[in-house]
Amino acid sequence: MKHPKKFQSALLHPRYWKTWCGLFVLFLLIQLPYPLLRRFGLWIGRSSMRFLKRRVAIAYRNLELCFPEMDTFQRQRKVVDNFASLGMGLLETGMAWFWSDKRIKRWFNVIGIQNLKAAQKNQRGILIIGVHFMSLELGGRAMGLCQPMIATYRPHNNKAMEWVQTKGRMRSNKAMLNRRNLRGIVRALKHGEHVWFAPDQDYGPHGSVFAPFFAVEKAATTSGTFMLARIAKPSMLPVVLIRRENGFGYDLLIQPVLKNYPISDKIAAAAYMNKVLEQEIMRAPEQYMWLHRRFKTRPYGSTSLY
Repeated sequence: MKHPKKFQSALLHPRYWKTWCGLFVLFLLIQLPYPLLRRFGLWIGRSSMRFLKRRVAIAYRNLELCFPEMDTFQRQRKVVDNFASLGMGLLETGMAWFWSDKRIKRWFNVIGIQNLKAAQKNQRGILIIGVHFMSLELGGRAMGLCQPMIATYRPHNNKAMEWVQTKGRMRSNKAMLNRRNLRGIVRALKHGEHVWFAPDQDYGPHGSVFAPFFAVEKAATTSGTFMLARIAKPSMLPVVLIRRENGFGYDLLIQPVLKNYPISDKIAAAAYMNKVLEQEIMRAPEQYMWLHRRFKTRPYGSTSLY
C-alpha cells in the first residue's frame, strides 16, 4: 500500500525538468475560471487530433467495432467530441491534483449517495467499480470527498510524475495499491475498506477471459473482479463522474449495489460486468477513453482488430 513520500532531491535531476515544467504550466492553467478552462480544454483536445493521428485511428476503430450501426459521419463526429473531452480531461487532472476542496465541491453534485450508505450498512468491504472516463482523476477526487478510498493503479515510470500523481490523489483518499497486488486488495476489502477498481480496459491475456463487450463478441476482460468478489465478498457498486452537457460542472453518479453477480462462473461474471460497464459508458460515450486499444488481446489464432 502506497502513501505519499517526502519530496526527495533526486526528483530535481535534469531528467525530470521537462516534467516539472509541464506540471508548472498545468498548475498555472487551472487557476483560470472554470468556464475559460472548459473552452480552452475543448480547444486543446480538438487541436491535438493533428498530432495524435494514431490515437485518432484507434478511437475511430473502437467506435466502428462497438457500434457497427453508426454511420461514418456520426463516428467521425464522436471522435472529434472524444478528443475535445481528452483536452478537458488533461485540465481536469490538474484540477483534481491542485484545486482546493472548496473549489472542487463547488463544481460537482452527488447523485445516489443513499446507495453508498446502504452498501455501508452491510458491514463489508466495498468495491467501487470505476470506468475510464476522461474525467477519471477528478472523479476519484470527488468520490474521495464523499468517502476516502484506496485506489488501485499502475505505477508511473517517471518518478517525478509518480510523486505528484500519488500526492494529488491522496488529497482526498487513503492510499494507492498496485492493481496487480491482489493479496493487498483482498486484505483491504476484508478490513472493510472502500477500494476503487476499474475492470473496463484490456490488461493483456494473463488473468483475463473473453466475453462480449458492446458488439465485440470476444473482448479480453480482466477476471480480477471475479477473484475479488469470490475471495473478499465485497459489496460492489459502480461510480462515475459525468461532465454536464451544459458545461456547468459534473455529476458524481453512485449506482445501487450490484445484485445477482455470478460468483461461480468466471466467464458469466465477465459478461455481467461488461454489461454494467456498457450501461455506464452510454451515459456519456463521448467522454469515455476510446483512445485505448481495448481489443488488442485476441483469442489464439485470431487476427488483430487494429
